[in-house]
Amino acid sequence: MMDRRAFIGTVAGGLLAIPIATQAQQAAKIARVGVLFAGTQAAWVDPVKTFVQGLRERGWSEGQNLVLDFRYADNNYDRLPALASELVALKPDAIFAGSSPAVRVAIQATSTIPIVFETLGDAVSAGLVPNLGRPGSNVTGVSGFSPELSAKRLQFIREILPSATRVAILANLQNPATPPVVRAMETAAGRMQVQLYVVDVRDATQLPGAFERMARLKAEALVVVSDPMFSGQRRKLMELAARHRLPAAFDGQEHLAEGGLLSYGSFRLERFLQAAEYVDRILRGAKPADLPIAQPTKFVLVISLKTAKALGVTVPQSLLLRADEVIQ
Repeated sequence: MMDRRAFIGTVAGGLLAIPIATQAQQAAKIARVGVLFAGTQAAWVDPVKTFVQGLRERGWSEGQNLVLDFRYADNNYDRLPALASELVALKPDAIFAGSSPAVRVAIQATSTIPIVFETLGDAVSAGLVPNLGRPGSNVTGVSGFSPELSAKRLQFIREILPSATRVAILANLQNPATPPVVRAMETAAGRMQVQLYVVDVRDATQLPGAFERMARLKAEALVVVSDPMFSGQRRKLMELAARHRLPAAFDGQEHLAEGGLLSYGSFRLERFLQAAEYVDRILRGAKPADLPIAQPTKFVLVISLKTAKALGVTVPQSLLLRADEVIQ
């Protein structure tokens, strides 16, 4: 027969064991995160590495306590709804969506699973969240300053080509983040007395025809609005720009390795580290509605003198002095 002291000790030991067992179960829990991109896998290699590294630095490792399910639409935005549904069916703890087209579809696919997004566009004007301070519902993430930055790229082009009055804008108007960018550039162009020609391209096969149209319009320069499709077509874009001798401005410096003239934008990998931080916080219990939209803090101007020389363009010294990097 168990005496009173032994009975109390057994009960107390059992009570102590309950939270310890609960903690062990929580520690052993494997988190699942769905990842949705509108572009190709090849176009997102470096950002994905950064995102995964950001999670690893916060204690999440694939094969140990984390499963990552990737889906890529390969620039076919019509595939996004089906891919989002596949991820939702896996019942992940969170979904990470890169670029506005993927974010919009993820939001349509679920109102309960937490969604963390990364987009260069203005998340409010693109209709992804009602405000930056308290996004509400199940959505939060990292939003860029694409409208303001694109207008700034137009300004830099005008500094290099002060006499240019006809500038082409290559844009995918199917992307919900694009119309606010175009409007911001039109406002800036009005102040500069520059005529903009918006060339809408929604499929990579349309690119050669788009550049032929720019030639007919006698465009003197080109500004490319950020889009997953264009990121995956850097080499083709540069070949066409070089063939038509169009000085081209982009959002990311990765385009300059293929022949772009200048780039100005936020530091791309910073945004993916910020997204990894938010995914980590959600996996640890934070509510998306309580996480304000993060914004990039580092902006980089890069100019390629190599491309300028090939185009016969002179970059003013005043602009070179402001550049964060100059490619010789």
